[in-house]
Amino acid sequence: MKKKYNKYFKIISRIFFMTFGAALASIALEIFLIPNNVIDGGITGISIILNHLTKAQLGLFIFILNIPFLIIGYKQIGKTFTLSTLYSVIILSVGVTILHPVESITKDILLASVFGGILLGIGVGLVIRNGGSLDGTEIVAVILDRRTGFSIGEIVMFLNLFILSSAGIVFGWDRAMYSLIAYFIAFKVIDIVVEGLDEAKSVYIVSEKHQDITDALLARLGRGVTLIQGEGGYKGDPTKVIYVVVTRLEVAKLKSIVQGLDEDALMTVGSVEATGKRYKKKAIH
Repeated sequence: MKKKYNKYFKIISRIFFMTFGAALASIALEIFLIPNNVIDGGITGISIILNHLTKAQLGLFIFILNIPFLIIGYKQIGKTFTLSTLYSVIILSVGVTILHPVESITKDILLASVFGGILLGIGVGLVIRNGGSLDGTEIVAVILDRRTGFSIGEIVMFLNLFILSSAGIVFGWDRAMYSLIAYFIAFKVIDIVVEGLDEAKSVYIVSEKHQDITDALLARLGRGVTLIQGEGGYKGDPTKVIYVVVTRLEVAKLKSIVQGLDEDALMTVGSVEATGKRYKKKAIH
């Protein structure tokens, strides 16, 4: 019974945050960005340009232009993601339609770009974190990533740079530059929302003093470690590699601990998504 309630709670929670995220994105677009001729990237950016040229409803463009990508996504990525994205896009389309008559909070273009970018990043990040998307170009990026040598981020950036450059022709190059500011801010905020401030970092440490470092990390950082049996590629000497997962806020302290015990230790740090009880921090002695 408890598992059943947890399942329903997770579904309701996802729907709530996707709704809230799409609503925030609507506010960012209609209250900050669009009234100042600052646009977003992706399908939303194309929709804003078409709305400006034709005077047709923005929400209608956002919905219609996303449909082909949702069909592709259903076949290539999966049902849950597609339905979550469809729901979020509908909320965004309705939101911008409702908010269209509302006056912009500020006419200062820089302020509009900064705060619009922040709100847009939070909104899009919440939707992505809960399994959906607000833009069909991300679906294209996922598919092309499988078939080309470019990463998803590179593909999305290329498409958005093309769209934001088009804004220069329609709205003027100064507005295109402000759009780049808003896009960059939104891009960074999305990362924070999706990954969290306590983004996990995986660290591999190669050192002859592996036992001393292991004891120090547990005592001073409260992190358990995994010792992996390794072998030097040059001499073939057996060695042990320390593997530990920490938050990005703990990386500097970890480096200080390791370098204090062994200045010659090799460390590599990478971003990961960590879950499970083993990731929980232990008491520091």
